Amino acid sequence: MALQHVVVINDASQARGGATGLAVLSALRLRARGLQVSYVCGDTGDAPDLIAAGIRVIAAGSGRLLERGRLQAMRGGIYDPDMRDFVTGAIAQTDGPGTVYHLHGWAQIFSPSVFTALAPVARKTFIHAHDMFLACPNGVYMDYRHNEVCQRVPLSAGCLLTHCDKRSYAHKMWRVLRQKALFRAFDADLDWAGVLAIHPDMLPRLARAGYGDTLLQVLRNPATSFTDKRVQAENNSYLIYVGRLEEDKGALDLAKAAHRTGAALVCVGDGTLRGQMERDFPDIQITGWLSKPEMIDWVSGARALIMPSHHPEPFALVLAEATSSGLPVAVAKTALMSEEIVAAGLGLSFDVFDATAFDATLRSFRDMDAETLAGMSHRGFDGPVRLAQDEEDWISGLARLYEGPLAEIEADRILATG
Repeated sequence: MALQHVVVINDASQARGGATGLAVLSALRLRARGLQVSYVCGDTGDAPDLIAAGIRVIAAGSGRLLERGRLQAMRGGIYDPDMRDFVTGAIAQTDGPGTVYHLHGWAQIFSPSVFTALAPVARKTFIHAHDMFLACPNGVYMDYRHNEVCQRVPLSAGCLLTHCDKRSYAHKMWRVLRQKALFRAFDADLDWAGVLAIHPDMLPRLARAGYGDTLLQVLRNPATSFTDKRVQAENNSYLIYVGRLEEDKGALDLAKAAHRTGAALVCVGDGTLRGQMERDFPDIQITGWLSKPEMIDWVSGARALIMPSHHPEPFALVLAEATSSGLPVAVAKTALMSEEIVAAGLGLSFDVFDATAFDATLRSFRDMDAETLAGMSHRGFDGPVRLAQDEEDWISGLARLYEGPLAEIEADRILATG
C-alpha cells in the first residue's frame, strides 16, 4: 500500500513556536512531493500558505487555553470532548488506503482527548514529541522551585508531593490531572505507529513514564545555518544571545554574568525581561526580533553564542543554526545537546545556576586564543558533526517512516485474504 495522503494534526495553523513551524513545514514539503496533505488544526485555520499549496485545512475554530475563560480552560485542558469529536470527524473525512496521521502539538487546544479520537487509527498514527509533555506534567522534567533537573518518575508519590511548577502548586495539580487524562487516553496497548523524539537523550525520559522501547524512535529536527559563509569568530569580540528574554531562558542570568565579567553582549529577541534588562544593564545591546538579513549581520560579528536555559531543552534550534554557521556556542549543561557539543569540540558547557562557572565560561571565550576559537568555528562549519539535519533529509525520513505501517497493514491484508 503506497503512501498517498498525510494528515498533519496540530493545535495551531500559524507558526508561533517550533512545533507549529515544523508541522507547517512538513505539510508544505510533503505536498511539494506530490502527496495529498490535509492539515487538521484547533484554531481558525487562517493559513494562506497551506491553502495556496493545495492543502486541505480542517479547522475547529477554537482558541488556545489562555484565550478562554478560566473554568473552561481548566476543564478543556484536561480533556475536551468537543475536540475529541472534532478530530473524530476529521478522521472520517480523511481516512482511506494510503493515509497516515501525524500528531504534533496537542496541549494548547486539543487536549489529551485527541488520543481518544486517534485510537481507531493508532496503527498508522505517529506522535511527535517536540517536548516532554507526553511524560512529565510540566513538560520539561524540571523542578523550577529548586532549579534542578527532575529525576522523578511522573505521577509517582515523589512527583505528586513535589512543588516544581513555575506558577503554583495548584497549577501543578491541574497539570497532574491532565497527565492522568493523557495516560488514560493514550492507550499504550494499542499498536501506535510510533513516538518520534527529537533527540536521543529524550528516550530514557520517555521510557521513565512507561513508554516502551518499540514505540520510540528518534528523528532530529531540521535546521538551516544562519549564514552560508563561515562566521570568523576568531576575529570578533562580542557575545550574542538569540531567544526570548524570559527568566526560564536564563536571559537575566546572562545579563548579570556579562556585567560581572565586562563581556560585550548583544541580545537578539524580546520578552518580559526586556525593560528590566535595559534599565539595569544599559551596556547590553538589545535589538528585539530581527529579519534574517539583520540577524546575519549581528551573528557574523559575534565571537560565540550563549544559550543559558534553565530547563532541559530537548532540541535548541539556535544551537544547530549557530554551530553550522561556524559560530562557537556556550550552552547550559541542562540542555540535552550540551554533551555532544563539548564532545565534538563545537563549544563549552556550564552550570547556569553557578555564577562562578558561568563567569568562567564567558571569560574563557574572551581570553581564548585565535587558533583554538577558529578550530571550534571550522569544526562547526566544515566538520562531520551536525546537531540537526537538512530539511530535505528530514522530509525523506518522515516519508520513510510513514511507509512502514502502511506496508505492515498491506502485508496483513494479503495474509488474511490468502
